[in-house]
Amino acid sequence: MPQGRPRILVPGRMNKRVLDRLPDHFAPVFVSAADPALITADIAAGVSGVAVQGKIPNDFIDALPNLEIIANFGVGYDGVDAGHAAKRGVVVTNTPDVLTEEVADTAIGLLINTVRQLPAAEQWLRQGRWAREGAFALSPLTLRGRTVGLYGLGRIGLAIARRLESFGVSIAYHTRTPRPGLLYRHFSTLKAMAEAVDTIIVIVPSTEATHRTVNAEVLQALGPQGVLINVGRGATVDEAALADALQRGVIAAAGLDVFENEPYVPDALLALPNVSVLPHVGSASQATRNAMADLVVDNLIAWFETGAALTPVDETPFTRKIA
Repeated sequence: MPQGRPRILVPGRMNKRVLDRLPDHFAPVFVSAADPALITADIAAGVSGVAVQGKIPNDFIDALPNLEIIANFGVGYDGVDAGHAAKRGVVVTNTPDVLTEEVADTAIGLLINTVRQLPAAEQWLRQGRWAREGAFALSPLTLRGRTVGLYGLGRIGLAIARRLESFGVSIAYHTRTPRPGLLYRHFSTLKAMAEAVDTIIVIVPSTEATHRTVNAEVLQALGPQGVLINVGRGATVDEAALADALQRGVIAAAGLDVFENEPYVPDALLALPNVSVLPHVGSASQATRNAMADLVVDNLIAWFETGAALTPVDETPFTRKIA
């Protein structure tokens, strides 16, 4: 093991590019899972950083008394309790910006797939039904004349909004406070926005405040021509209420890239023809994942070399004393 280099713990799976780059700058340490029972006395004493792709519990963090930084692979960091890390003085980083455009592209693609039923149309052709039975049925929905409400308007939400402008749809958004300088209509509550639009794109992080906020009441307000797209986090949507709304025609269709209990998807959703589903591929291009991996490692390098992480999350705006 290289001497004098910070020891970085990697619990469980991690992007290969991160694993390839870490040894050039650090002394990596590996455990099979984020389980505090796997932390030996040597690991506890020597580890000063963690690179994580997924969830780590608070007792795992607490088992590392010399921990300084948790570098999270992903813009969402709900798998790390940043508030708890802050109490420990541990900086948490994520990977914003580098995946913004890719996720925005996915959101638009999923919206079009859902409204125009393109995956079903492709299967119609592949199964030989076009030749045997004739043209695929006309899609009952269209983007023409729609009003799209964005639930969340951070970096990715703004990128989605820019793309939506080119489709000529009306755009609204719901956030806790209005964003200055925007012409989009702001709604102070999610239900009020649902009543005013016929399409909702969910792009908020998973927090206690957003947990299952897209519920039966909001879906009822969205209405029978309503379309729900979720590229944020699965826990934001009450999946049982969504399946019921789709079955009963309370809303027209849904497109989902994220689910509450990934990789498991409720059978009630998979059984519905008016649902388009993706296996959480919002940022899943090689180019974007490489950029995310580089930012994970670059955050660690910056922290130990300069005393300031590149992309710390809001809860942990810490700096490091450099000897």
